[in-house]
Amino acid sequence: MNLPVNRPPESPSPSDKQSPESSHLPTQPEISPTGHSQSPVIPDRQQPIPPPSNPRQYRAIGLIRGKYHRSEEQLTRGILLASDGTVIDAVLLGRVISLVKKHLDLEKDHLWVVYPRTRQENDHLHVQIVGVWEPETLSQEPPSADSKLEESEDFESEPSSTTEDGYFSVRGEVIYYSQEKETAIVKIKQSPRRELEKPKFFKLKLKGTLPDKPLGHFWDFEVQLQADTLVIQEATDMGLLPAKKRPFRKQGRQRYPGKRGGPKSRSDFRPIPKGKKAAGVKPSQNRQLPKPIKKRNKNNEQ
Repeated sequence: MNLPVNRPPESPSPSDKQSPESSHLPTQPEISPTGHSQSPVIPDRQQPIPPPSNPRQYRAIGLIRGKYHRSEEQLTRGILLASDGTVIDAVLLGRVISLVKKHLDLEKDHLWVVYPRTRQENDHLHVQIVGVWEPETLSQEPPSADSKLEESEDFESEPSSTTEDGYFSVRGEVIYYSQEKETAIVKIKQSPRRELEKPKFFKLKLKGTLPDKPLGHFWDFEVQLQADTLVIQEATDMGLLPAKKRPFRKQGRQRYPGKRGGPKSRSDFRPIPKGKKAAGVKPSQNRQLPKPIKKRNKNNEQ
């Protein structure tokens, strides 16, 4: 299956500072937390998945229409029964928990905003539910002083009925690709929740084909969920990522006692008993032994 691949013209490398990935929920109304940076033109509440804030923003976010069924033990864990009948393991995160408790009818289908994840032990897809997109039925934020300006510019929320079910936006580094299996693994960086924490990474498995030598490049994928598989529809190569710097180590020859090339310790010398040769010492094979001399009897000669 050949997929369209876009390669933008070469441009200066963007800053290494990345906006938060899916680990953070921005200041948004409860009805649609998307977990991504805000668009400077259209507020995030106007669309479930806003455009990336910079060319190399890491993220993995998508939309699934279906019903959430909680487990018997707790509300925050359960399954998402998609509209096509696919069952996907799911958990509720953040502000969507109170939304599920107070405002949503779980007997009806909803358009859920989710973060996809691939289980490392079995490659199965599971999702983290972070919001629901239904601006036509759920209450929006109170109109602000600038609401008239927004209305005059025709900034309207996209209704859930016209939003594409199963669409995912995946952006990150391709670290594995098999042309035979048509499988790619994307490494996605999560911004730390605290300033002193190191960024964390997770890996997401995608199905599809890519051009030669895709490893180490930053890719922007448009993905469609088919059953429980994320299938690449379009791929854009955003360029090669800078090589990682390895910590400098002093390299020098280290000698160990008793090893070849190093001084031997006293414990390596053993006394040799008298009458025995040292082990491993063989007599020289090239030494010739003298021939015996036969003495003649003078009486016999006379």
